[in-house]
Amino acid sequence: MRGKAFRHDMTMMFAVHDALRRDLERLARVAARTDDDPWHILRVGTGWDLFRRYLRVHLGAEDDLLWPVMRRALADRPDELGLIAVMEAEHATFEPLLHAIDAALADHDTGRRRLGDLLDGLVSGLRGHLEHEEDEALPLIDAVATAEQMHRFGAEHGRRVGSGTCRYLPWLLDHASAENAAIILGQLPESIRPTYLNLWQPAYAAQDPWGARGSRRTARRPHGA
Repeated sequence: MRGKAFRHDMTMMFAVHDALRRDLERLARVAARTDDDPWHILRVGTGWDLFRRYLRVHLGAEDDLLWPVMRRALADRPDELGLIAVMEAEHATFEPLLHAIDAALADHDTGRRRLGDLLDGLVSGLRGHLEHEEDEALPLIDAVATAEQMHRFGAEHGRRVGSGTCRYLPWLLDHASAENAAIILGQLPESIRPTYLNLWQPAYAAQDPWGARGSRRTARRPHGA
């Protein structure tokens, strides 16, 4: 619910969601190809590795820090408690999909045939979850969680990124709006900003994480194939 005025600063939450949606668009384009490029791009490029890594960071931090807080706070509000149960159930669908996609990428003989449908399932499922969370769960979190609890969630999210900030931040801000990028970069120590602009971001771009420069063609799968 982007137009809502939140009590808590949700800039990073929406920035992560936007980054995941951006990569879902890329995965959808990869899944639509009919040549060997989908299998090759996800095996060789860094895009899939970064996407799944930071998806796990984000979902795991919510599972361990946000949902337990909400369950305790909503113990006597069964309808709203049910929404948290739905959020957790939706989360639980993604890890099996990630494992299945990894298995397809590791299977040189038959993995290509499974990959398109698995990617389609991940794209549609995660798009729906992000929309559901933003429309219903985030306003509830904003109303119920304390500033301290939100701070702990943000700190744990950062801890799980760990020493990979040099990769995470360029991934997060890839195609971010100028406004959101300015807000997020403004939260960094001033000494780190030149490092991001001069080293981290160029290094990320040079990786060509989704194989855009090496793609051979863009044939699409027939609808329903």
